[in-house]
Amino acid sequence: MNEPVVLISGFMADARCFMPQLARLGAERQVILLGPGLGETVEKIAADVAPDLPRRFAVIGHGLGGNIAIELVRKRPEAVSRVALISTDPLPETPQLAAEQEALLVAAKTGHLAACMAQMLPLTALHDAPWREEVMALVQDMAANLGPDQFQRHLRVLQRRPDQQKALRKANVPTMIIAGESDTLIPRRRAEFLAAMMPQGCLEIIAEAGHLPQLEQPEAVTKVLETFLSGRLPTLLLR
Repeated sequence: MNEPVVLISGFMADARCFMPQLARLGAERQVILLGPGLGETVEKIAADVAPDLPRRFAVIGHGLGGNIAIELVRKRPEAVSRVALISTDPLPETPQLAAEQEALLVAAKTGHLAACMAQMLPLTALHDAPWREEVMALVQDMAANLGPDQFQRHLRVLQRRPDQQKALRKANVPTMIIAGESDTLIPRRRAEFLAAMMPQGCLEIIAEAGHLPQLEQPEAVTKVLETFLSGRLPTLLLR
């Protein structure tokens, strides 16, 4: 049996953000699903879940879930065999953007959660494709199920996320950076920056995908993950 893999969903997302990958990955290994949960910071969330994870595991995180994955690598470097970061920003939120987001906390509490989500993840952050509206509908449904209280918690965690550059430079573990070519939230240059700072970092750009490549191009992302988790890397990405 292959070692377990920990999947960590991102901002206002549940297991459905990895639904296309769950069946394939779960057929060959134990899959543990985590989310931003009830913690107040990336560090607190990772500290809460780390003791209960297996002795050895791979970790895959999307967005804010990727920040939690990085913190798990920092806290338990001996336990993480490899890490895949999807649409993840290792830099902290800028004070200006954090200040602009404060109005969303009030709006979400007063019945405008859908509009808040549209501001946090605009349609333009996804690739302009026939399935874009369908993916956005799923995003809104996941957010509605989690509700405004979780929106406030997730936004606070996002705003307080640390600068993780130092942790990444020390993380000598096989790492796959996955980014959508059309992502306007985490542009390609940021993904390239992330991959370059890691001792064993590799980059995979997913064509015709934006900020949610695992939903926009599920087959392509699943194939990359299966290859990576098996211990292999695409030839062109080897350093």
